Amino acid sequence: MSDFFNQISRRKFIVTAGASASAVFLKGCLGNPPENLTGGSSQSAPTAQSVANVNPEQAPETTTVKLGYVPIVEAAPLIIAQEKGFFAKYGMTKVELSKQASWGSARDNVEIGSAGGGIDGGQWQMPMPHLITEGLITKGNQKIPMYVLAQLITHGNGIAIASKHAGKISLEVAQAKSLFKELKSSTPFTAAFTFPHVNQDLWIRYWLAAGGLDPDADVKLLTVPAAQTVANMKTGTMDAFSTGDPWPYRIVQDKIGFMAALTAEIWKNHPEEYFAMRADWVDKNPKATKALLKGIMEAQQWLDNFDNRKEAAQILAGRNYFNLPTPEILAGPYQGKYDMGDGRKIDDKSMAAYYWKDGKGNVSYPYKSHDLWFITENVRWGFLPKDYIANNAAKAKELINKVNREDIWKEAAKEAGIASADIPTKTSRGVEEFFDGVKFDPENPEAYLKSLKIKKVSV
Repeated sequence: MSDFFNQISRRKFIVTAGASASAVFLKGCLGNPPENLTGGSSQSAPTAQSVANVNPEQAPETTTVKLGYVPIVEAAPLIIAQEKGFFAKYGMTKVELSKQASWGSARDNVEIGSAGGGIDGGQWQMPMPHLITEGLITKGNQKIPMYVLAQLITHGNGIAIASKHAGKISLEVAQAKSLFKELKSSTPFTAAFTFPHVNQDLWIRYWLAAGGLDPDADVKLLTVPAAQTVANMKTGTMDAFSTGDPWPYRIVQDKIGFMAALTAEIWKNHPEEYFAMRADWVDKNPKATKALLKGIMEAQQWLDNFDNRKEAAQILAGRNYFNLPTPEILAGPYQGKYDMGDGRKIDDKSMAAYYWKDGKGNVSYPYKSHDLWFITENVRWGFLPKDYIANNAAKAKELINKVNREDIWKEAAKEAGIASADIPTKTSRGVEEFFDGVKFDPENPEAYLKSLKIKKVSV
């Protein structure tokens, strides 16, 4: 099983990128990357007053940690915790944020850890921490145990389509089935994501399958380095790709394409990316781990004050982080305002990215039921064997219980004085519903798989 998974993922890395596996995949359309791809910032020393405010019983074992991030809105809690001094407030005075050139390089860097010049953890697409723990996407299938500690964000992503298809493809992709069938006989509709078997791959697959299209038969799916996505779309060699804020605005403004759907439309209040660390770092530094979580939680609450979002956009747009030509590229989406580029405009704050609370409750808390959905989708598309979901997902739940440390999140929240009403009492958010009416009940993932018409697994 491990060999099967590793062969597929690494073959995609080599074939589609034509570059080393450590530097080819990056979620989002990053355009021209900054010169310093590994740069970030180390937190300046806090004031004596802020150090004095750290509860001695909660003082971290170490003040030093190296966190990887990718320059998209999911990384905002890490960046804001750094820039606004929230990490330092809880004693983490030497946090280094390391900009990752790709999701592949983030994986490689967490394998070697900061002691080897890599990272201790950071921002991740799901279920990368679980796959790394199982040794399914690591070199030589080496198992690197990881802990999922918090969810970073809700929403903030979408499906971008080339301008030549404007007026033909929308959220209800079933209306364009004839176009896909026509293209299939000549030049197949080509859609790209930036790392296989995780968020961006799963969003575009769900959207296509909901419209009656088999993503493995009716379209051509590719893993494409972010730096190539815009060029490929401009030259007509790529028809679509999954992308995240702030890139939809740039795609539309540059008249490269339009947004057929926001993931907020596909699955309202859906989980996005997560904060996860190497398990050995957490086990060695439990107080430092909770200090990081407290800083992230405070940053998430700060970000969810919409009055702060103009300042947030200015911070994120800076050269050290997203390197955007103007903060306005983020300002609109951060208020739930999207020019979709096909004549459709969205002005709805419920569609914006949320970091602390969304329409279904707490965002930051890492619900185990969400981990189960990501793993179930991997089974759906044949990326994981179906024994993960057999016997009421016993194997999947065993893995989730090993990786998901929501207990540490709760401890940190209580120490930080988070109101009890904001601390979930259950590890399941309950039944989830998608735009096509399909429901995922985490108590019965097999029923969910059976309800799906298009899948690669026989249930």
